[in-house]
Amino acid sequence: MATKSSIHIKPCRIASSEAHNRRTAEYMRNIGESRIYVVPELSTDNEQWINPDFGTPELRTHYNNIKQMVKEKTGRAMQEKERERKGKNGKIIKVAGCSPIREGVLLIRPDTTLTDVRKFGEECQRRWGITPLQIFLHKDEGHWLNGQPEAEDKESFQIGGRWFKPNYHAHIVFDWMNHETGKSRKLNDEDMATMQTLASDILLMERGQAKAVTGKEHLERNDFIIKKQKAELQRIEETKRHKEQQVSLAEQELKQVKAEIRTDKLKSAATDVATAITSGVGSLFGSGKLKDLEQANESLRYEISKRDKSIDDLKVQMQQMQEQYGRQIRNLQGVHNQELEAKDKEISRLSTILEKAFCWFPLLKEMLRMEKLCYVIGFTKGMVDSLLYKREAIRCSGKIYSEEYRRRFEIKNATFKIEQSPVDGNKLVLTINRQPIGEWFKEQWEILRQGLRQFAEEPPKSRGMKL
Repeated sequence: MATKSSIHIKPCRIASSEAHNRRTAEYMRNIGESRIYVVPELSTDNEQWINPDFGTPELRTHYNNIKQMVKEKTGRAMQEKERERKGKNGKIIKVAGCSPIREGVLLIRPDTTLTDVRKFGEECQRRWGITPLQIFLHKDEGHWLNGQPEAEDKESFQIGGRWFKPNYHAHIVFDWMNHETGKSRKLNDEDMATMQTLASDILLMERGQAKAVTGKEHLERNDFIIKKQKAELQRIEETKRHKEQQVSLAEQELKQVKAEIRTDKLKSAATDVATAITSGVGSLFGSGKLKDLEQANESLRYEISKRDKSIDDLKVQMQQMQEQYGRQIRNLQGVHNQELEAKDKEISRLSTILEKAFCWFPLLKEMLRMEKLCYVIGFTKGMVDSLLYKREAIRCSGKIYSEEYRRRFEIKNATFKIEQSPVDGNKLVLTINRQPIGEWFKEQWEILRQGLRQFAEEPPKSRGMKL
């Protein structure tokens, strides 16, 4: 069965999206050894592309840049959360928050290349102005089958003796904003339908039916896996019931055959005995009828014994099948429990992070401001990470650039460090040689001004100039 084209776009959850798409070490640890839907052995076939035009591969940094751009273009802060307002008729209307970064999941073929998907992203940018930031091709996801695949399934293959059904797809992360107006791009249902047709044309796939026709809702990755596993459990139960019905019918048939055999043999034996009695005892022994009767009885006993053994064998097979299906059901239930446990751990971890964020919000706010200042001064990303995240002092020997004063300052063996403000405990300050950076810049500017003033007051002759 050929895979049909499909694309589903939703607001991008930056933290979880990057962890999933990049297959970070922490993300793979959270999945655990159960490997619910990701097979690490196949991850080498994955591909990725990061748009170099935006200067940063980090979605969080790009998101913050968009917020600043919206503020500059519109004069208002970007509305990130859903809010409510009262309409003209008095009814409460829910207004969705702005989703400046959105992510599309696109079904692909096994031989689809990164170039093919980039071509699709470029065409989306040309038509609707949505700019692809990141593209990830995932060819290591899918789900495990219980037993062999169906005859028409040409995609499933074996890994370590188990059958695996792959789910080839791509993630495209879009910048959904108009950077000239500071407003979000507006795409309607017709645009989305055209986008799906575009995907089928570029990726050479059969176009999938629209949701308006099928009535099916898109399922997220984990929900889709759970649905598949539930369907597999249902199929196992139906197979089990069918096998039980077959065994029951076989037992009934054997009982009927056994009864028929016993009846036919007894009738035949009775006829032979009556004939023997009629012809006399001497004639019976002389003609060998008694011997034939004994052989017939022995044959009857052997036939009944063979049928009984067949019934016992069927019962043993039925018991083995029940045990096998029981193990499969327990394994699937174990996978469900592991998945739910992993979700609970992730929710707990995010809750802990949120609690810490609320407690340290003033410091976080100051750290964001310090990060911007560090980039303005001219620090590299590695230097900023050392200062803000590792909380390590860095040594610098050379020149730094100040956007504020448009000057380069010579520094020698200076040590930069993030420290708590002695005046306000909720604020952080960037220091150079234990001196706040703002005060240091003021001193440097004053030295520069004095140098310029002294230069202007010197006679031209003393400066090596001809009068």
